[in-house]
Amino acid sequence: MNWLKAHRRSAWVCGLTLLVPLYLYLDAIAGLWALRQGYQEDIDRLQPRIARMRGLVEHEEQLRDSAGRVGSQVVGLVYPAADDRATVSAALQTKVRQILTDAGMSVANSQVLPVREQENFDYIGIKLTANGDVAALDGALTGLAAHMPLLLVESIDIYPQRTSRRQKGPAPQALTATMQLLSLRAVQ
Repeated sequence: MNWLKAHRRSAWVCGLTLLVPLYLYLDAIAGLWALRQGYQEDIDRLQPRIARMRGLVEHEEQLRDSAGRVGSQVVGLVYPAADDRATVSAALQTKVRQILTDAGMSVANSQVLPVREQENFDYIGIKLTANGDVAALDGALTGLAAHMPLLLVESIDIYPQRTSRRQKGPAPQALTATMQLLSLRAVQ
């Protein structure tokens, strides 16, 4: 103890020198523990993915069968990839105009919209304006729903037409419908 009292400065230096390796050791242990926690979090995050992949592998045959059935059903709902975009657009416009005319509507304007290219399908759009009564519109929408390949109504705006006061008796409600229709064409 006399030495400590006599050489206080040297004792502090020796004590601090001994604490430096202890600090480095504890710092290394803390770093390794943090690294282990990071790896454990990665493992915990990957376990559900691995379980899903194992489930997919176990049910691969069933999934292939289902995909084949869905693929064969999709073929009837979209235009084939072998058909040209412009040809499909023109034919679709003609067919839609014919459906509306057969339902009793008169088509005032129709326009083929630019083709939107997506991952698996080309979106072929048509915008039309047609005039008629409520029964004709109902028939037209029924005809569009029955059309194959599938026709989707992206938007429809219906406006009543003004009637003349000179007309006597109830007249059927005349309306103007502006529709934007969409059909799909397979890319591959």
